[in-house]
Amino acid sequence: MPLTFDEEYRYSRHLVLPGVGMAGQERLRRARVLIVGAGGLGSPAALYLAAAGVGTIGIADADTVDVGNLQRQVLHRTADAGRLKVESAADALRALNPLVEVRPIPERIAAANALERLAGYDAVVDGTDNFPARYLLNDACALLGLPLVFGSIFRFEGQAAVFDVRRGPCYRCLFPEPPPPESVPTCAEGGVLGALPGMIGAVQANETLKLLLDIGEPLIGRLLLLDALAMRFRELTITKNPACPLCGEAPVITGLTDLEEYCASSGRSQNEIP
Repeated sequence: MPLTFDEEYRYSRHLVLPGVGMAGQERLRRARVLIVGAGGLGSPAALYLAAAGVGTIGIADADTVDVGNLQRQVLHRTADAGRLKVESAADALRALNPLVEVRPIPERIAAANALERLAGYDAVVDGTDNFPARYLLNDACALLGLPLVFGSIFRFEGQAAVFDVRRGPCYRCLFPEPPPPESVPTCAEGGVLGALPGMIGAVQANETLKLLLDIGEPLIGRLLLLDALAMRFRELTITKNPACPLCGEAPVITGLTDLEEYCASSGRSQNEIP
């Protein structure tokens, strides 16, 4: 189905771009992206993907809006305090672009439901802030053959990458196992600069659009590091690990499990990769 007049006008800056055009914008309209986490990273990623015209955006989060998080979670407003984040997020995205379909998923993605919730999407954006979710999403995306657009923030530093086992390494190729639950401070303990998740979340949105449009060079096999204080980017090469327990030559992870030691540990939520 060709773009409508309203769509052509709304996305006119896309339509003149090499590699996008009418065909690319129609491709975005058909695309389905799941964002897990409607917080600091999920907020900018969701806003930019909705603005770009991604046809279906799922948002999974079981948490409610807290005024103490609005310093960085720009998808929500003060009046939304106490509401489910996915409801607040859906209202904001529909107000921004009523042409996209927003699917609120008011639950925690866990081993029992991850494969079902992720199935049917073209890409998954990791907007979580804890290791159990990070490893779970990595494993689920690998088992389903989906690209995972990763982001992480802590204090003044951020990281981003794309993990896609069909074309490169997974998160476990970099870190086969999570660190001890008590070894990494939380954002509440260490803090985070409010604009930092905006920068990393925008990178995640950019990488997602590149994947959907099949343009450019995605962050597959590359870990982008941002030092916001020095305003410097660095890049590390990640290679596929033949001994990776998930996507290596003799994988031992063939299903999903929750990291119970984290889930049971006083609600710690780590925001920094080990």
